[in-house]
Amino acid sequence: MNQTITVGVDTGKLQLDIHIRPLKLFFSVENTEKGIRQALKIIKLHRPNRIVIEATGRLEMPFILACAEAKLPIVRANPLHIKRFAGAIGRRVKSDKFDAELIAYYGEVIQPALTSIKPKSLRLMSDLITRRNQLLSMRTMEKNRLQILPKSLHSTIKPMMTALNHQITKIEKKLVLLIEQCQEYRSKSMILKSCPGIGDIAAASLISNLPELGYITNKQAASLVGVAPIAKESGSCRKRRVVQGGRTQVRTVLYMAMMSAMQCNPVFKAFYTRLVDAGKPKKVAIVACVRKMVVTLNSMLKNDTMWREEVIST
Repeated sequence: MNQTITVGVDTGKLQLDIHIRPLKLFFSVENTEKGIRQALKIIKLHRPNRIVIEATGRLEMPFILACAEAKLPIVRANPLHIKRFAGAIGRRVKSDKFDAELIAYYGEVIQPALTSIKPKSLRLMSDLITRRNQLLSMRTMEKNRLQILPKSLHSTIKPMMTALNHQITKIEKKLVLLIEQCQEYRSKSMILKSCPGIGDIAAASLISNLPELGYITNKQAASLVGVAPIAKESGSCRKRRVVQGGRTQVRTVLYMAMMSAMQCNPVFKAFYTRLVDAGKPKKVAIVACVRKMVVTLNSMLKNDTMWREEVIST
């Protein structure tokens, strides 16, 4: 009765392979609504302390949302962490059954923090931003083809670009509408957009993909975005600190926002110029500016204050 029950779930396109530790119970179900209901019915009988599933993109989301709705303790684990765990214990065998057992063992030993599921509106906002980024990439590819293909083929490219532009505009309008429909998101957006360089899309990305902003420390905010320098020191060896990890989508949006801010925001323009004049590479200087922006926006949301140049620049 006092056993700690951990469930490992290996996600496939067609099926879910599930292992329950330490009961050594293994079963598979279809990765469909019916299969997930069947799996949860079995899992609930054992009252798990933790259900661990790899973040594989989108295939795991129906199972995660079903667990959240059933109020089961779900963990969306980083696949890299599980891979490194497998290397640490010398696990080389790979199959669906062994992968599910490995994920359960990882959850039992490491006990990763439970995943909090974002509200439906934030999930929709995040999905819209992801889709917008996909459409932007497609539009860029079409633009490149327009330059390299003969003019006789341009008539096959321009309609595609028109359609993509139309869809991008529709998504941007939906994002603005989602924010306007919620008082909390509207207030956050107003504060964020008061900073010159932050527009509707950057604000929506921060609200949906970095909901912790305003409730955490400045160091935590920089780390979540992936713009906090990581120390690499051992004995007398002192390697150059680099940034790594973090939420790629937010960092990309803020990087582009900073390119705009350095033109229209005198605070970041002066900060960037000072770093470059001090000998910093331009890319390093831009990342440092993004870190300063993240820290500033976190403080603004935490204190519920608008952008004030005279305060920020001090």
